[in-house]
Amino acid sequence: MQPLKVAFIKANWHSEIVSQVLTGFEQEMESRGATCEIRTWDVPGAFEMPLLAQRLAQTGKYDAIVCAALVVDGGIYRHDFVAQAVVSGLMQAQLATNVPVFSVSLTPHNFQPSAEFIDFYTHHFVKKGQEAARAVCQIHALEL
Repeated sequence: MQPLKVAFIKANWHSEIVSQVLTGFEQEMESRGATCEIRTWDVPGAFEMPLLAQRLAQTGKYDAIVCAALVVDGGIYRHDFVAQAVVSGLMQAQLATNVPVFSVSLTPHNFQPSAEFIDFYTHHFVKKGQEAARAVCQIHALEL
C-alpha cells in the first residue's frame, strides 16, 4: 500500500499551541500503523490557509490537506469574520480540487494567554490532531 501523502498547514498565531495538532496527528497515524508522508507549511495566520491549501491540492501530490489554527476573540469581533472566511475558503478549496481539506481551526471566545488556558488548548489541540488523523484515514478509505 502506498503511503498517504498529507500536506499540513499551521497558522503561526499561538504556534506553540497550534503545533500540537501535528503531534496528535502523528501519534494517531502511528497507533493505527498507517504509513504517512507529512509535509508541513507555516503561514502567518488562519486567513492565509485557504489559498495555500488550494494551491497544494492543485499540484495533485497530496491525498489530503490538514489546516490548523487558533483564532481568538480579541474583543473586536474580527475573529468571527476570519473564522467564517477560513472555513468557507477551505471548503471551496476541496470542492474545486477534489482533494479532502480538513480544518482544525478553533475559535474560542474566552481565550486568555494564561497558563490555565494555554495548558487546556495545548492538550485540546493534541486531541484535535488525533481526530483529524482518524478523519483522513476514514475519507481515504472511501475513495472511489
